[in-house]
Amino acid sequence: MTDIRALDLNLLKALDALLDERNVTRAAQRLGLTQPAVSGSLTRLREVFDDPLFVRTQRGVIPTPRALEMAESVKRLLSDAEALLLPPVFDPATVRMTLSIAATDYALRAIVVPFLSVLRSRAPNIRVSVRPIVIERMQAQFENADIDLALVTPETIPQDLRARRLFDEDYVCALRHGHPDAATGELPLDRFCALDHALVSFDGGHFRGVTDEALARIGRERRVLLSVASFLVLPEILRMSDLVAVVPSRLVVGVDGVSVISPPLEIPGFTKMAAWHERSHRDPGHRWIRSVLFEVCDALV
Repeated sequence: MTDIRALDLNLLKALDALLDERNVTRAAQRLGLTQPAVSGSLTRLREVFDDPLFVRTQRGVIPTPRALEMAESVKRLLSDAEALLLPPVFDPATVRMTLSIAATDYALRAIVVPFLSVLRSRAPNIRVSVRPIVIERMQAQFENADIDLALVTPETIPQDLRARRLFDEDYVCALRHGHPDAATGELPLDRFCALDHALVSFDGGHFRGVTDEALARIGRERRVLLSVASFLVLPEILRMSDLVAVVPSRLVVGVDGVSVISPPLEIPGFTKMAAWHERSHRDPGHRWIRSVLFEVCDALV
């Protein structure tokens, strides 16, 4: 049996860094140590666990099954140890920290903007970094502490993350004030299909979306003449043209120069969620930040 006295937190930190980086040099840089120091820690770890733990390759090192089995427990132990050192009282008015949020441009407009307004008034020294959503890298970003929160839909949340529903979103038809159809307050289906439409696709290259799928189910189609990669530019495009767009309602709430009409058919909406990693779940600062986010989103419903 391994003697726990042979193990210390510095060894666990080295093991955690090696599991994440799969490279001794990068692990040393992350820990602020020399490469020989990390190599020495690895030697001690091998003695403690009686296992090679990592095998060298041309590109770095790869963990053994034993090392992979320990990965989750090591992160949890380090997180719990860090929690012991946190101050017992969290003061939003004086705390200095950086919060990193992954969000689409829709979530930036619908959630981050009102959230920042409240956050700045209560915790003026918290810096906020907003990054784009990269679904394939999200799990690694959380594990490496590159992001603290992600504003996503349920189907894109990686396994093993904490999550909470923020709100359900519906779609509306948006068009400029003064548009020939804006004054009527409604769009018959035939007229809706005859209009020129704009939509948002992540790469700006697709001309079909959830609205077109809903139309196809009833044997209809529309004319999509513009595809853009950003929700944020769409209101400006609508104000300067006779295009119509089916957009999430919170995107155009309170936007000058844009009128809103209910779609002439049922278009399934979506749910917006906040996701975070277990490493920050118990942190008092992050718990407080999440409570402010939930409060803001509850007020938006």
